[in-house]
Amino acid sequence: MAQRALDRLLNAIEGDDRLDRAGHRLEQGLAFTENLLGITGGRTRGFLHGVWLGHPLHPVFTDLPIGSWTTALVLDLAGQKRAARAAVGVGLAGALAAAVTGLHDWQHTHDHARRVGMVHGTLNTLALGLYGWSWVQRGRGHHLRGRLAALLGYPVIMVSGFLGGTLVYRHRIGVDQTGRQLEPRHFVRVMAEHDLTDKSPRRARAGDVDVVLVRADGRIHALENTCPHLRGPLSEGWLRDGALTCPWHGSRFELSSGESLNGPAAAPVPCFQTRVRDGWIEVRRAPAAATAPPGSALIHQQEVQP
Repeated sequence: MAQRALDRLLNAIEGDDRLDRAGHRLEQGLAFTENLLGITGGRTRGFLHGVWLGHPLHPVFTDLPIGSWTTALVLDLAGQKRAARAAVGVGLAGALAAAVTGLHDWQHTHDHARRVGMVHGTLNTLALGLYGWSWVQRGRGHHLRGRLAALLGYPVIMVSGFLGGTLVYRHRIGVDQTGRQLEPRHFVRVMAEHDLTDKSPRRARAGDVDVVLVRADGRIHALENTCPHLRGPLSEGWLRDGALTCPWHGSRFELSSGESLNGPAAAPVPCFQTRVRDGWIEVRRAPAAATAPPGSALIHQQEVQP
């Protein structure tokens, strides 16, 4: 029964197109602010998306407010006023960091996920306001008011956390969208060499996997054709400063390793070994390198024969 009620709630949120107008305005405001601050690309953008971590940064910060405010609730029950206020303060700091990184991720979502994200962010803002007021009132000695605000804010952050989980598990936001298959284990023909022009990405089929082929600087590179962010087709992208750019949200990937350079994709793109035989380009899944940590991009290797 509870599951059906939650499904009805989610379906109502996902189907409410009234959220779109506010969402577009918020996105435009975020884009304007980022352009003004000069963080639309490069290291700052990559940092906020968690490229340096190989994992979205937003979920790391969300644990801070939930954990800290749960601690404050327990400390209030124990009568530890000073410690409870400190826990509320730590949660506020974590919530602000989560808001910045969350907004940065949200602006690259679409349709149903964007609507759920709008409600998720609105509830987070409400909870942030209630806990901020709680922290101020506690500092003024009005501990009863502070506890009341915290009690009102706690169920809000729980519902918001549920919606955040929905974005991950139902809409796969922040999840690596690539297949990570082990095939093909052996070299397979994918394209005639003369059909691949310089610096022009081309889609090809390697067994059951779509790959993108790129010839650059005298080498032929092969990566999985799916962007890890939201499954954008990399073969429809372009080369920029020696990196392959996703046509949907501008994630850039290093050709030889598949590593993300700027986000919003945080995970690398799986790479393939390539070689040319009898005028045909052949690829196979790159075997795991002994020194590569689990989940890291594999080193691209190439064997070219005349």
